[in-house]
Amino acid sequence: MTSVNKYKSHYRPNLILATPVMLSQAGQMIVVLADNLMVGRLGTVPLAAASFANTVFVVGMVFGIGMVNGLTPLVGKAYGGGHKIMAASWFKQGLYAFQGAGLLLSMILWLVSYLMPFMGQPEAVVEAALPYYRVLVVSMLPFVLFSTFKQFAEGLGNTRIAMAITVTANILNIFLNYLWIFGKAGFPAMGLMGAGYATLTARTMMPLLFIWVYFKFDFFSFYRSHISKTRFSWSKSLRLMWLGIPIGGQHFVEVLAFSIGSIMMGWLGASALAAHQIVLSFASFTFMVAQGIAAATTVKVSQFVGQGRKEALRATTFASLHLVLAFMGTSAILFVIFRNALPALFIKNEEVIAIASGLMLVAGAFQLFDGLQVTMLGALRGLEDVRLPFRMLLVAYFILALPVGWFFAFVVNAGPLGIWYGYLLGLFSISLFLLLRFRWLTKDN
Repeated sequence: MTSVNKYKSHYRPNLILATPVMLSQAGQMIVVLADNLMVGRLGTVPLAAASFANTVFVVGMVFGIGMVNGLTPLVGKAYGGGHKIMAASWFKQGLYAFQGAGLLLSMILWLVSYLMPFMGQPEAVVEAALPYYRVLVVSMLPFVLFSTFKQFAEGLGNTRIAMAITVTANILNIFLNYLWIFGKAGFPAMGLMGAGYATLTARTMMPLLFIWVYFKFDFFSFYRSHISKTRFSWSKSLRLMWLGIPIGGQHFVEVLAFSIGSIMMGWLGASALAAHQIVLSFASFTFMVAQGIAAATTVKVSQFVGQGRKEALRATTFASLHLVLAFMGTSAILFVIFRNALPALFIKNEEVIAIASGLMLVAGAFQLFDGLQVTMLGALRGLEDVRLPFRMLLVAYFILALPVGWFFAFVVNAGPLGIWYGYLLGLFSISLFLLLRFRWLTKDN
């Protein structure tokens, strides 16, 4: 078999599995954009309050999402090995363990609200942000329940159900935003709180829809009839959390590292921060595609682990890598060619565009490494190898990327580019390590 044929059979299945994940993430980005556009019409203080609340909340939220991702490789491994009752058992453990962990996480996030007045924000912004933030915290509980069903279904190889529910919830969220923020169709105008209640309502609907699907669709019929034969196990729940918490930590580290980078960029002035946010929005969009393929890679790898097909799991991983590198390589070229035109879509300030143009060159350079690291993280999660990658992410971002970025920006006086040089070094180092780690774990003995 030629090397092309070795990977060819994996390209299409991986894309089919990844596309719904990408569309779900795109839908979430559209909701955030719609929120900002609608809340922005209320004035500067409500928009700043929403931004402040979401900045604090998202750190905990991404940890929760990552934690629940620990269910996918265990379900996928059991399903791939033909042990469907074991897959049902892992689902039951997740329903118990993650709801308990989600409640604890929500309590921690609620306590964080008492620290928000001391985070250096204007008093009016904090006053508006606090009730909105607390509504978001309440929405964490139904969202964790939805994510548990989502990761279970994805472990079984179905990413379409979660996509359909997510898109439906996003449409409802935007519609309720319009009604409740501005007081349409007889509803009172609730301003920023209307956006919060819309988010809570949409996130509450998501698990309810998934529960309905679970009890109605034939796809889940085996698990409905056999889950009662499984028992809750403290040891299995601890194993699930032992796998999920480092994945949540991986998400947390990445979000925190870029948040700290944004803070450092603010030290360089408003123009530097604006340029940073513009370029980061483009990098986030391309990362969304790579992340979708990485999620599909986790599912495929875990299923092949269950089947004992080492060569197939290697082939599906490198097929995903080919797809990601092709997309990210194209993105890199576009970033370089249109480094002036793309930022100009956001702002007309020449100083901001000039800074963003330089950052686009560095962002183009790290596209390939960003795609490589997220794909390899997905593959390693499928192998249930999460703790060492988490520790190496800490090293890559907090020992390399951020200190080097600070050094170049403020000691060498490279300015905004210096911070992104740090990101480039961090992504290069972690992507190389993860690739070598995967090759070592899957090598022939």
